[in-house]
Amino acid sequence: MDAVPTEVLEAARMDGSGEFRTFFTISLKLLAPGLVTVLLFTLVATWNNYFLPLIMLSEPTWYPLTVGLKQWNMQAQTVGGDVIYNLVITGSLLTIVPIVVAFLFLQRYWQSGLAAGSVKS
Repeated sequence: MDAVPTEVLEAARMDGSGEFRTFFTISLKLLAPGLVTVLLFTLVATWNNYFLPLIMLSEPTWYPLTVGLKQWNMQAQTVGGDVIYNLVITGSLLTIVPIVVAFLFLQRYWQSGLAAGSVKS
């Protein structure tokens, strides 16, 4: 099945729209939910990456949040950690905030069946 229904493309051609205009005004709008889904999955996978930064980075000041929180958690367990444990919980909350904000801003584009009502069968 095509990503953009043939009837929609034919209607754009009948209205005098060229290939570039059809692509940018119709096709990209219909493909937006898929593109946003891929963007969100990539964002979450990159944000939650743990193993690659752990191997590649040797200086602790360059560690991303995931690696830094793991090290704080290890410190909290070895030191007795009441104060450090509070930092781990607060840091975990702060690491979730950018992902939640991204989902909230992009949720209107993240729909399914956008083209379902665009043409009559």
